[in-house]
Amino acid sequence: MPSRIVLMGAPGAGKGTQAMELAKSLGVPHLSTGDLLRGAVAERTALGLRADGYMRAGQLVPDSLVLDILKERIDRPDAQHGFVLDGYPRNMEQANALDAIIPIDLVLVFTVPESELMVRMTERRICPACGRTYNLVTLPPKLHGQCDVDGTELVHRTDDRPETVATRLRTFHAATSPVFDHYRMSGRLHSIDATGTPQQVRTRLMAAVHAADVAAAAPGRSAAHPS
Repeated sequence: MPSRIVLMGAPGAGKGTQAMELAKSLGVPHLSTGDLLRGAVAERTALGLRADGYMRAGQLVPDSLVLDILKERIDRPDAQHGFVLDGYPRNMEQANALDAIIPIDLVLVFTVPESELMVRMTERRICPACGRTYNLVTLPPKLHGQCDVDGTELVHRTDDRPETVATRLRTFHAATSPVFDHYRMSGRLHSIDATGTPQQVRTRLMAAVHAADVAAAAPGRSAAHPS
């Protein structure tokens, strides 16, 4: 079974939830660079303190520091048998740096039509009190504009405005297209149809993981290069 797996996809593709479930199924940790950064800062580790300095100054944390935090996490005992890495790498510099520290077995790319991504993101509403997420089209609240849990008025984040979403999608495609080509050329990339219900996507995801496992076990094939 491929043990070092990367999940990629445009904003709104739904990879975060699926990454957590896949990690549980495989018995490996789910790693998200955003969570790792916040965790390192909260734990006041040496790397976390350095990252906190950039974040407090309103600056992006350098790729090299993010990679150091990721490497430190990958070196922990629970990740020795693999991991599911969510949303990283995002560009070729990160992909090359990741290749230099650890081989990746499988890259799964969540594909969703852009028109559907726009609906998923622009119609998203968040409860500022409990953090619950709704979608006015696919998962509306019981009462319009109010959280089902606590009745708090839902908010429409600036990041989810149509013009912002369109810019985010353009930026994503420009940065990640070379990354997809990089993994495709080495036979490690598989596309996942991420439309439909979460269970349908999960079924396709597990089928792709098992197919990669079968391909890697075939005579003359390397586990790091499934077809």
